[in-house]
Amino acid sequence: MKRVAYVALSVGAAGTGAAGYLAYQQYARNAAPPSPPAAPPMQLAQRVPDFKLADREGKMRSLADWQGKSLIVNFWATWCAPCRREIPLLGRLQQHYGPDGFQVIGIAADYRDKVVAYANDAHIEYPLLIGEQEALDAATAFGIQVVGFPFTVFSDRQGRVVVCHVGELTQPIAEAILGIVERVNRGTLTLEDARGEIQTSLARIKGAS
Repeated sequence: MKRVAYVALSVGAAGTGAAGYLAYQQYARNAAPPSPPAAPPMQLAQRVPDFKLADREGKMRSLADWQGKSLIVNFWATWCAPCRREIPLLGRLQQHYGPDGFQVIGIAADYRDKVVAYANDAHIEYPLLIGEQEALDAATAFGIQVVGFPFTVFSDRQGRVVVCHVGELTQPIAEAILGIVERVNRGTLTLEDARGEIQTSLARIKGAS
């Protein structure tokens, strides 16, 4: 049975309730892997949105619980191959950048039991927030109308959304983005200039690969 490495679904379309999402997931598992779609156009929220999801222990948490930190908010699912591949990198990013005020948070759009079991097996140590339709609603709150798993939102310490990277994170991409966000945090780079530099850096990385 083949699984889709990268799937896209419209959050705003009909059938985006939990039943529609899970039906799409079942379809995706049996479909032949398509070519990854281009990053969808999006109007990102200016600031990290206020929503609540249950953590691994079932406690309701908000991203405001990590106020004052630069967030690396990774949306993923257990059935998504690139999502699984990037988890070790996210763990290393937390270890390396955590002392500098960065916090990785995984948001899983999946069944709770599957997420908890996978997190235990994969030894995920950074915080996880879990939901089905609720996790997709969280993506919408970030201003992302089309969800492609995985994708990762980066914010500065002031809670301002800097950029959203759609697709699997690699170490060169993550380090380029985080290095620029660090300069925003130090006040040596404006948010607008940071976004331009990120675009240029990622284009250079893509061209070199």
